[in-house]
Amino acid sequence: MAVVHRTTMTPGKLELLAAWLPTRPWYRDPGAGSAPRPARAGGFRLDDPQGEVGIEFMAVSDAAGDRPVTYLVPLTYRGAPLEAAEEALIGTSEHGVLGRRWIYDGTHDPVLVERLYALVRGEAAPQAQGESDTPDPTVTGWSAQTGRPGPASILGVSGGPDTTDVLVRTPDGELTLSVRRVLRPAPEPDDGAGPPLGHVTAGWTLPDGTKARGLYAVLRA
Repeated sequence: MAVVHRTTMTPGKLELLAAWLPTRPWYRDPGAGSAPRPARAGGFRLDDPQGEVGIEFMAVSDAAGDRPVTYLVPLTYRGAPLEAAEEALIGTSEHGVLGRRWIYDGTHDPVLVERLYALVRGEAAPQAQGESDTPDPTVTGWSAQTGRPGPASILGVSGGPDTTDVLVRTPDGELTLSVRRVLRPAPEPDDGAGPPLGHVTAGWTLPDGTKARGLYAVLRA
């Protein structure tokens, strides 16, 4: 089980995200020269079976504009750079216990993608965002697949205005894990992409303090 350390990170995650978010194609620019004001809004963690990579799905609200937006930022924390992933690097931070950590957009990290696919298939247990060794039963994975279980490997990553789509190779063939970037409370309108093969749903807190729940990721053929 991953250990959540009660310590400092310099610079902090939100500080790094404030600089990184405006560079993303799915960022909703509030205009008028306003800088993002990211705040934690929820999320969860997954365990790396090898115990080497930290995996976090962070919901981040931004109230910089007239209409607050909540983003989903999957993050991985590594003790050394991830090979050939410079474009996915959000930044580095000094962890009070673990030392320097390389922080990545997890949609490009093979460990996070494999664990997310396992969560959809019911083969990984979501963990509480801020507590060690504490499952989070509010996070649910659902799969319509009846094929062979097994790992998923990244074939390609593409970005859009609302999602990051990760093409993966699985024992059932090539599938797409579509990671929501702009979170919306369920139910969502039909996007015309056909019925999903699986999905992950979880909650977050809106800027006004009310609770919301919706899709974090969708698996499709």
